[in-house]
Amino acid sequence: MAITPVELYGNDFNINSTYSGHKVSTDNSSNAFDSILSAAVDMYREADSYQKKAEAEEMSFALGYTDSIHDLANAQRKANISLQYTVKVTNTFVTAYKELMNMQL
Repeated sequence: MAITPVELYGNDFNINSTYSGHKVSTDNSSNAFDSILSAAVDMYREADSYQKKAEAEEMSFALGYTDSIHDLANAQRKANISLQYTVKVTNTFVTAYKELMNMQL
């Protein structure tokens, strides 16, 4: 999972981030929302995928199909980091949305 920081250029707010193969940019407002939404959905799917892999590795270890505690620990660590990242990004977007809704025009 590659994490590229958000870059701010002058007064223009541009998001140039690659997540799960999606290029996110704000060239066109409707395309920007679509690409951000697609990236968010892919982020949730990837986090869910890591959770399922960790559960499968736990079951495999518990049933004795594998004896590699290293693989189990790696799968659990990936799932945990992915979940924490997804929650932080979601909370940040919700906070930003609330701030935008509270702005007076």
